[in-house]
Amino acid sequence: MNTKQNSKVFSVTPPAAIVDNASFTTATIDTLGYNYLTVYCYIGALDIAFTALKLQQSDDSGMSGAADISGCVYGTSTDAYGTASALPTATDDNKIFAFHVNLNGKKRYVDLVATIGDGAAGGYMAAFAVLSNGQSEPNSLVEQNFGGLLVA
Repeated sequence: MNTKQNSKVFSVTPPAAIVDNASFTTATIDTLGYNYLTVYCYIGALDIAFTALKLQQSDDSGMSGAADISGCVYGTSTDAYGTASALPTATDDNKIFAFHVNLNGKKRYVDLVATIGDGAAGGYMAAFAVLSNGQSEPNSLVEQNFGGLLVA
């Protein structure tokens, strides 16, 4: 099996209605059995900047006592190329913002915090996560969280 096929995908924030002056509804990611996590935030049309875009971790699936993951806070963390990261702005339409996380030493549950400011309309975002480098290989569409999968 190709290493990219040895992964599990989660819908964190499905494509949905526009959000303004609020946080996007997100699903908590259970990382049990995996060593690496990548989260992709696909930003749609915006008329206002984000006020928060970060990952948090917790030992509890309800995210009680959640704490920011060091290096995974846009606007304060340094990016992969050594420069200061910035939150998505009103001109970041159709861009992807990503997080790569080595799960060694991290807590089991991870959640995305994505909050947008108060604009005339707000903005769109869809987010998904890919868990990889698992301790065992998923062997069905259900285990990979796919509705379908084609391999050529």
